[in-house]
Formats: sequence, structure tokens, C-alpha cells
Amino acid sequence: MMKKWAFVLVAATLAFSACSKKPAQEEAALPSAANADETMGDSDSGKAMGLQTVYFGYDAYTLTAEAKTVLKTNAQIMKDNPSVKIQVEGHCDQRGGIQYNIALGEKRSNAVKKFLMGQGIAKDRISVISFGKEKPVDPAENEAAYAKNRRGNFVVTSK
Repeated sequence: MMKKWAFVLVAATLAFSACSKKPAQEEAALPSAANADETMGDSDSGKAMGLQTVYFGYDAYTLTAEAKTVLKTNAQIMKDNPSVKIQVEGHCDQRGGIQYNIALGEKRSNAVKKFLMGQGIAKDRISVISFGKEKPVDPAENEAAYAKNRRGNFVVTSK
């Protein structure tokens, strides 16, 4: 009887240990956070279904006439794709303190959200976040780089 239980225990151990490893192909097929942005895309990279980044003046979160024109086009893209959800990222240039720029980036992303809602886009399709000065598209320390970094970037979060 003891040999029978020992055999069952060894067989069960071997069966479970053989199942614990997944083939390498299955592990590679799982989506990761690192490639999620590539799949959905963002406006800074030009891979956000035609949505375009909007730019802001120095120390400002009001929308310029040019930004409003871009946002009207973005709103139409969203109307044409009613299941799409986005995240608006507020960004700042490298000048100023961290807390100040986080607050300014939030005001920028909220200004964009408010405008899109005014164009008929549902509130629940737009989330906002501020990165302040932490994610510049151009790390140079000159006016041209600063202008590129003061932006509202669109990230497609759901198709």
C-alpha cells in the first residue's frame, strides 16, 4: 500500500511540475505595458488615428486660435470613431519648478478636455493627466525646444 501512495505522489509531482512552465511563445505573446502605447498610439508620434498635438504659449493654458482649429479636427475624428477613448497629456517646457509645471500641465489638459466636451465629445471618453516638465519631446534648452514641449498630447486608450 505504501508503494502505491509513493507512486501516486511522484506521478502527481511530475505532472504538476511539467505544467508549471509555459512555452516561450506564449509568454512572448502576452501584451506588456511597454508596447501598449505603440498599439494604441499617440499624437506626438503621429500614430493616434490622425489626432494632432496642440501647443500652448509660455506660462499659458488658454487655447490659441490655431489650437482650437486642431481641436475641432480632433473632435470630428472622435465623432467619426464613437468607441475611441483618449487621454490628454499636459506637458510643459523645462523651465519652472516641478509642482508649478504639474499644475500648469493639468490646466492645459483640462482646457483641452473642456473644449472637446464643448464640441460634443462625452466626458467619459476623455481622461487627463499632467506630466509637467518630465517628458519633453525635445530636451534642448532653447526657445524652439521649449515651444515643442508646451503641449497637449493625445493618447488613444481604447478603440
